[in-house]
Amino acid sequence: MEMRNAFYPGQVWLDTGGNRIQAHGGSIITVDGVYYWYGENKEKTDGKNGIWHWGVRCYASTDLYNWEDKGIIIPPEPEDKNSSLHPSACMDRPHIIYNERTKKYVCWLKIMNRDRTQTETVLTADHILGPYTKVREGLRPLGMSAGDFDLAVAEDGKAYYYFERVHSETICADLTEDYTDVTGYYSTHFPHHEGPPYVREATAHFYRKGKHYLLTSGTTGYLPNPSEVAVADTWHGPYRVLGDPHVGDDSRTSFHSQISSVFKVPGKKDLYIACADRWLPEAMDKEYDVYKEMFELVFSGRQEEFDFSRMGGQVVENTSIADYVWLPLRFEGEMVWIDWKDQWSLDEYE
Repeated sequence: MEMRNAFYPGQVWLDTGGNRIQAHGGSIITVDGVYYWYGENKEKTDGKNGIWHWGVRCYASTDLYNWEDKGIIIPPEPEDKNSSLHPSACMDRPHIIYNERTKKYVCWLKIMNRDRTQTETVLTADHILGPYTKVREGLRPLGMSAGDFDLAVAEDGKAYYYFERVHSETICADLTEDYTDVTGYYSTHFPHHEGPPYVREATAHFYRKGKHYLLTSGTTGYLPNPSEVAVADTWHGPYRVLGDPHVGDDSRTSFHSQISSVFKVPGKKDLYIACADRWLPEAMDKEYDVYKEMFELVFSGRQEEFDFSRMGGQVVENTSIADYVWLPLRFEGEMVWIDWKDQWSLDEYE
């Protein structure tokens, strides 16, 4: 394999073994100077066989360009149909944070259940690569149906959980000291009682120069939509919506992608990378008929005329070939911008 020395957003990204990287809806964590990129393993998901995931896979790198496959760190449980890790269970968006006090890596998984409720499975491990042990399954944080989320740790070790209260609002909840549950203290943000696509999901938090930022997408399944950036002075806000950060995105699809996390590059003065998934690379040159119809009705105030259950049919896709769109953030005052780049490298930044 030829070694990479740059990022190529939207192009097929192979690991050092020559295979497609399977770390969808993923994030990066740095451990002892090594980057670990983990996410949903979609290698067996062809949209027809009923397999939603095949566990959580992790990769290691020292340069962010070239990634070595470290294997499946949270395996599926195909023998237990009732398990939240059964391949047919809709497991999404793993997030792992390190607890300095307990010396544990804590992973939260979003699970979309067959009854349409959404719960969390929480696991812990002594090493980033596992083995992981379930400590909670079927968790309904704050008694709510909890969707896409992000986890973040403050400098003093306190942790926070940002999640979509399904099709309603965004919640910021304090985590317990061991990071495996919520304390009961929370705040609410971005209420959208009219439901999809306005409701915010795929929440990605980052902190910069005294400001807390949330990057979110609307709720349109795997079909991309306009992102929003919001800013606040504290973890719990209040958050002010600043608008869509994607510059020149006439397609209103966040460059045909959905941001899953934001990673601050260690050693760089002010470099933050928006890590996004291009879930449907083969649909880019086609008309998003359902998507277009929905947004035309929504933006004209006639969303009640659209049957949102039709979006479900768009979800079953061959996500094993989903690509990645990693782009740097650009700042002007409080505002965050994301410019399209066919190719870019870390060397371009101080």
